[in-house]
Amino acid sequence: MRQSLKDIFISHPNAVGESYGEHFGVAMSYSGRLFAASCAAFVHALLPFLFVTTASSAIKAMYANMTRRGATSPLSPHAADARISSDYAI
Repeated sequence: MRQSLKDIFISHPNAVGESYGEHFGVAMSYSGRLFAASCAAFVHALLPFLFVTTASSAIKAMYANMTRRGATSPLSPHAADARISSDYAI
C-alpha cells in the first residue's frame, strides 16, 4: 500500500484531530518547551543547586497538557501514569 505525499504529512495530524498547521504549531510549542527544559537540566547537571525541579516540572506539565488535549500514547494508560508519577526530580 503506497501513501501519497499528502497522506504522509496529514495522516498523524488528522488522527489527533488537528490540521497540519495546528499540529505544526503544537509540536513547535512542545519543541521550545523541551529545549528550555533541556537547557535547565544541563545547567542543573553542572550546578546541582540551580533548577532543581525545573526540567521534571516542565515534563509533568507537558504530559498533563497532552493528556488533557486528548493525545494518545502507544503505552497503556497505567504504564504512562507509572512513569509520570515518579517523585524523582531532575
